Amino acid sequence: MSHNSYFGRKKEAEPLETAFNDLLKAYRLEGKFREKSLIHDWPELVGKTIADRTTSVYIRDKKLFVKLTSGPVKKELMMSRGNLLQLIEAKYGQGVIEDLVCL
Repeated sequence: MSHNSYFGRKKEAEPLETAFNDLLKAYRLEGKFREKSLIHDWPELVGKTIADRTTSVYIRDKKLFVKLTSGPVKKELMMSRGNLLQLIEAKYGQGVIEDLVCL
């Protein structure tokens, strides 16, 4: 039986964040965790004005779908789409989101 290094006991203590990241890697859940973090942090990313006019946020096939109740806010978000995608990539890593779709 092969020995998996993720489940082996380690000699030194590790910070909790490192241990948590190792666990996510072991179970191949990194991408899903980053997606859920992005959805949870949506109000922080876009600010109160846009967050208050957002009715739903979800990710499907590396596309971030945002449903908004205001036409002007939707237009503003689409105009600043490139900046928002760069911000998401910087905070959550490359490949989490490839496109933004406003509904």
